[in-house]
Amino acid sequence: MLHKKRKLLKNQKGFTLIELLAVIVILGIIAAIAIPAIGNVIKNSRFNAIKSDAIQVISAAKLYAADNDVKSGQTIKQNDLAKYVDDKDSKLTTYKVTVTTGTDGKIDYQLTGKGSDGGVSVHFKNANLADINSAKRTSDDVTIGTATATQ
Repeated sequence: MLHKKRKLLKNQKGFTLIELLAVIVILGIIAAIAIPAIGNVIKNSRFNAIKSDAIQVISAAKLYAADNDVKSGQTIKQNDLAKYVDDKDSKLTTYKVTVTTGTDGKIDYQLTGKGSDGGVSVHFKNANLADINSAKRTSDDVTIGTATATQ
């Protein structure tokens, strides 16, 4: 009888307290590394959403300029672009687009305005398409473009 009880005790399977604590510590270390990385990915996607909205506004300004014979030096306001921009989910709150002619004679569209999404803010200051496409998020408050327009 005693022999059977000893055999029964030896056959019990399970984890010791030390093994469970080791697993919990490892999971804690992984979480401490992963959570900030995930937060950064979310902020980058919000920044890219604002950039995408800005690109859409410039494309809409090109269509508006073609339809309404807009000349260099004129400014296209946000209200003018209402039927060209799907701003139902837009992250841009205020904007305007200035039509300019570069030194090479090409027409350029420069966006001025601001957008925000979940703690990420982007300010556009006479930003053209190349400025917007090449912009990277360096902080939660980014300025894209230059302070003065080129004409």
